[in-house]
This record gives sequence, structure tokens and C-alpha cells, in this order.
Amino acid sequence: MTEFLELETQDAVRMPWNVLPGSKSEAAQCVIPVSAIYTPLKPFPNTPTLPYAPLRCRNCRSVLNPFSIVDFSSTKIWICCFCLQRNHFPQNYQSISETNMPAELFPQYTTIEYESPTEKAAMTNPVFLFVIDTCVIEEEIGYLKSSLLQVLGTLPENCLIGLITFGTYVHVHELGFGQIPKVYVFKGSKEVSKDQVLEQMGFFANKPKPITGVIAGVRDGLSQESISRFLLPASECEFTLNSILEELQRDPWPVPADQRAARCTGTALSVAAHLLGICVPGSGARIMAFLGGPSTEGPGAIVSKILSEPIRSHKDLDKDSAPLYHKAVKFYEGLSKQLVHQGHVLDVFACALEQVGLAELKVANEKTGGLVVLAESFGHSVFKDSLKQVFQSGGNDLGLSSNGIFEVNCSKDVKVQGVIGPCASLAKKGPLCSEVVVGQGNTTAWKMCGLDKTTSLCLIFEVAKKENPDAIAQSANPQFYFQFLTYYQNPSGQMRLRVTTLSRRWVAGPGSVQDLIAGFDQEAAAVVMSRQVSFKMETEADFDPIRWLDKSLIHICSRFGDYQKDSPSSFTLSPRFSIFPQFMFHLRRSQFVQVFGNSPDETAYFRMILNRENVANSVVMIQPSLITYSFQSGPEPVLLDVAAIAADRILLLDSFFTIVVFHGSTIAQWRKAGYHEQPEHQAFAQLLKTPREDAEAIIRERFPVPRLVICDQYGSQARFMLAKLNPSATYNSDAPPIPGGDIIFTDDVSFEVFLDHLQRLAVH
Repeated sequence: MTEFLELETQDAVRMPWNVLPGSKSEAAQCVIPVSAIYTPLKPFPNTPTLPYAPLRCRNCRSVLNPFSIVDFSSTKIWICCFCLQRNHFPQNYQSISETNMPAELFPQYTTIEYESPTEKAAMTNPVFLFVIDTCVIEEEIGYLKSSLLQVLGTLPENCLIGLITFGTYVHVHELGFGQIPKVYVFKGSKEVSKDQVLEQMGFFANKPKPITGVIAGVRDGLSQESISRFLLPASECEFTLNSILEELQRDPWPVPADQRAARCTGTALSVAAHLLGICVPGSGARIMAFLGGPSTEGPGAIVSKILSEPIRSHKDLDKDSAPLYHKAVKFYEGLSKQLVHQGHVLDVFACALEQVGLAELKVANEKTGGLVVLAESFGHSVFKDSLKQVFQSGGNDLGLSSNGIFEVNCSKDVKVQGVIGPCASLAKKGPLCSEVVVGQGNTTAWKMCGLDKTTSLCLIFEVAKKENPDAIAQSANPQFYFQFLTYYQNPSGQMRLRVTTLSRRWVAGPGSVQDLIAGFDQEAAAVVMSRQVSFKMETEADFDPIRWLDKSLIHICSRFGDYQKDSPSSFTLSPRFSIFPQFMFHLRRSQFVQVFGNSPDETAYFRMILNRENVANSVVMIQPSLITYSFQSGPEPVLLDVAAIAADRILLLDSFFTIVVFHGSTIAQWRKAGYHEQPEHQAFAQLLKTPREDAEAIIRERFPVPRLVICDQYGSQARFMLAKLNPSATYNSDAPPIPGGDIIFTDDVSFEVFLDHLQRLAVH
């Protein structure tokens, strides 16, 4: 695995196949598609930023890179590695030679950044528009207020802030009018158009409105004064904003005992989108929605106000008996198109014990690349610490960037099927687009309104090359090339272009299997499979995920395993593939595939995070890591199995969303007896402290902040641990449990049984 991690530290790319199948038929036999997981903004401290514009091929528009063939003689020509076009160097490159090369030709700079001086002028301030739900109990409003007031103190002075609160009605606060609080009110049950917002909020009170054209920002006739009534620099509106938040109260409209509160989430988000579209189109603006319950009023409602009607469950969605679901999704699809067009981001902080409608909101959040946090309450550390992290500066910040455009270029024998991840298609069709579409397809360019240091896209390719033995023999260049271009506005407002160019060898014909095995990255493969299965579960009717995963795994094992036909005992897998069946076993049992026991909102949340995280984090979601602490040895990783539980051990489980510190029964008894407080039991005190410190270290590094569960063996919260472990010992196992060990009450098959069946099916 180490060489794949090294490739990632150089180019932020992980590919399941690092030696590629050379023809269409061979690629089909590989089951897992030719694909890449790319983190466009992964920090590279050693990568230089070049202070000039990139040099592009005049035919395919790809950027000069270390794989281009350069003629340093008097003609000064470079040949594009994608389309073989000959290009002349411009005048300012005339002094180049083998000993005097520009940085973009250095072999180690396959990833490089450009910042052209002409684009420096277009710097804009970040904009945050807070949209706050007031249909929550006083206690929750108190928690939310204190979190927001803490955060407002840390905002950079130049960033613009706006405020909308909503309940039965939508209230847009005029922060620029300091004398008395001034609010514009919209009815929550009706859809509000952009013209109504312009009209009611008096944007053209002092001068006539232009008859034609789209009204957007200062350049289209809006005065700066009318914009700064609603969006003000943090330094100017801090006092007004603090006083509004201090006095923030629960929505005053009475709620009958048998009804839910009238909450118009959809209308509020729509007004917020119109306001940003009018005032600051194209700038890096974020709508930050703080939601405390389900939307029941106006467009985007997910449930009626009558309490006896339950909120939709997975069963309702499967049976198509959720009457408001499709209507709400359609509304949010429209909102996502508007936000993508304006270049704005929707972040969602959903904090409630019941569902808030994240499953419907998912499309708008994902296509704009917004952040998402799901917690039980605004007082929960998952929400409070995640919000702090959004506005944190320094080494641990999220690196929130905006206005991204992501483009792909590749060799003519490779086509792009699509991207699964937080982006929206720009419908840039061309010869590189495949007819098969996966995720956001039929394009080679995507809009990324919001992106950060860990945002990762999963690109799916297809090998379009037909089988032709002679052509393969004649082909002098056994390499496929890929180039990823990311234009983005960094947190300090400068426009940058990051260029990553990769080359991967392809193989074909008999004997190529060993080469394919040598280049197989099983972690990346598991992540690609998990994104694919999540996507298929959401888009394909009657899709059976377990059957699809099992068939894929059996095909892979029979193609790449070593065995004698019909002899399961002879089956072996190369070390490159050996952990892959284990990943698939845990993926089948994970919350991405098993929706039982989770609400549609929770499932949507888990998949949204999976679709935006890098390989290392995604692997932890699929197969959590387990570390054991005991007196006998230091912290060491153990298999994710019920056999890891022992009375005198502490276990630390990291499943990305939850971190569990699990005390064995003896350890728990000693702790309750207070031994760790006695001076002669220093070693025991240290043993209790170490896993807690390790858990805190993980929590500090992660966004969204995970939930910390500290529990004891046989305690009620031990379920967080037991649900993730391989059930090698269950209530109906023949062997008695190990003393101090544990069993799991389940009828699920264990990994040993799963592997046994897999071997039998693979050798047929």
C-alpha cells in the first residue's frame, strides 16, 4: 500500500488500477471500473505557485506538463501528450534549454499551481448568510445563540454577513439600519419569486428598475447602499447582529397540541438564494441553514402539520407512499440549479431528534459542494465543535474555497463516464464523453461552488480502445495520460489554477493479469465500489445492492485468484487483493447499504459524507479501525472481530461518525472502585487516560466532529461497538465464549462463513 500512498502525497490521486487494462473487453473483465479518487485542494506545502498564466495546447487546450515532449533546439516546440499537436513556445519561453527549464516541466511537479497576475484584481470578500429556524424550544434557541455569538467574534472583519430567521413567516433582517431593528417579512406558505424580493425589499425605491435584463449585483444598476442594508462587513454589523441574536425568541405563532409547528424551510432558503443572487452573484457566498425540525409549510414541505401523520421512512419511499417527497425533491433540484448558476453554496446544520428533510435537501447541498452536519441538538458537541471548525483559522482550518471549475482531459482511448461527488455538470460535451453515464456525466467540466481541503471527487472512466493485437504490438507508447484542472478562489480571495497530470501504463493480451494485480489498490477499489453502490441504490429502481456487491466480488476473485477448478481449498489471493473481500464484507453490513434502523435523513447524511471524503477517511467509514490497550502491551491494532473483546482490555473503535472507547468488564469494575485515583495504581490511571487522549486527537482533526461514546462491556451503549464487529461468536455458536469475552446476538453470517462461500463460488 505504501507506494499508492506515496503517489497520493505527490498528486492527491488514488486509483484502483494503477496499471490499466488496455482494451474495452479487458476493462470489462476487471469488474471495478478504471477510476480515480482525486482531492483537488489537498495541501502540498512543497508545490510552487507560478506567477504567470499556463501554456495551453492550441488543439485540445491541455496544459504544458512534464509528460510533454519538448524540442529544445532552435525551433522551440512542444508536443502535447494528449493529442500529439505540435505547439510553438511563445517569446517569453525562448531562453529555455535542458538545463534551464520552467517549473511546469520538472518531473517532480506533476501537480502545480498557477496564479496569473491579471486575475488578482477580481478579489471578492467571502459572504455568509445565516438562515435560522426559530420553531424550536427555548433551550435549543439558547444553545444556538451561544454558538453563533461565539463564532461571530472569530469572523474575519472583511467578510459580509446577512441574517434571515424563519418559522411560520420568513424574516429578512436589515442589518444596515442600526437605530431600530427593521425586518422584511414574507409569507411562508407561498413560493417567492426574485421579482417579489426586489419589489418588497425596496431595492429600487429611489430609482426606476431597469425594464430588461437580469438584475444581479452592483454592475447591473444596484447601488452599493441598497446591498449593504442586508449584507454588511462583520466589523460594521457586529453590534446590531449581536443584539438581534441576543433577543432572538421562539416563533410566536401558537402551535395546537395535536400539530407540528408551521416551519417554512423551503421558502426561507429560496428567499436567501434570491437575495444572494441579487446582491452578490458569482462571489463566494454561503447560505448557512440551521434547521431544528421538519419543514411543514410552503414549497419543500416533507410532512403535514398533523402530528398523527408520521414523517416518511425508508419503507414509505420504497413503496412510493410518501406523498410530499417527490414534490420537495423537485423544488430543491430547482433551488440547486439556481445556486449553481449563481455560484453559491448551501451548508446545512440539521440538529433535531426528528428528521428535518435532509434526504430532500441532499441534491441542493451536494451539487453546491456545501458542508453538512447532523446532530441531535444544538447543544451537542457534534454541532458546536463542527461550527467552530468551519470558522477556524490556522493550520487546522477547513480551507474553504469557492467558485471552482473542474475539468478533465485524457488520452483519446479513454472516455469519461462521469463524476460521483459534490459537483454539478457544466454540460461541456465533446469527444471525451462516454455514452454510458455514471453520476454527473455527459460532460468534461463540472462546477464546484464550494470545496475544501478534503473534498474528493470519484471520476469513472471507460477504456474505449478496441482489441487489435497488431496495433498493440505496434503501439510505441504504452501510457494513458490524464489531466485534471481545478480553477478555484482560495480562502484569501485569489483565483488559482491547479493542474495535475498523471500517466499510467496499460497492458493487454495474455500474461497481463500479473501486471494488473501488481497495480491494484484495494483501499481505493473499496471506496469506488461504495460510491457506486450508494449511487445505484438512489437512482436505480429495484436495485439489489447485496446481490450486486456479491456478484462483483465473485467475478473479481475468479479472475484474479489462484486456484484449481472446483477445488475451494486451493483458492488463494495475492496480498494485493487479500483485504478486499474483508472490505466488501463490512461494506455489505455498513449503514450505506443496510438502511434498516436508520431514517432516510441519516442514510442521506452518511452517503453525502462518503461521497465527499478522501480514501483514508472513506475506508474508516466502510471498515472501522480498532485499537486495543492493555497492561501487557502498548496500543496495537486488532481485527474488527468480537474476539477482540476481553475483560482486561480497553478498545478504541473509530467508525468516522462515532468514536467508541469500550472498557472490558474488569477494567470497568476497577474504574468504578476508584483504583485509578490511588497513587499506587498510576499505571491503571495511565491506561484509562491513553485511549481518551487518542480519541481527542482524532476528534480535533476531523470534520464533521464525530460523536464520542464512552461505554462499558455489557452496558447499554456497548451496542455502538458490537454493531460494527464481525460476529465470529454468536448466541448459537458451538464453542462456548472465551472467559471475559463476548458474543453477539445476531443471525448475520461471520466473515469466515462469508469467505468460505466466496471461495466455493469463485472456483466454479
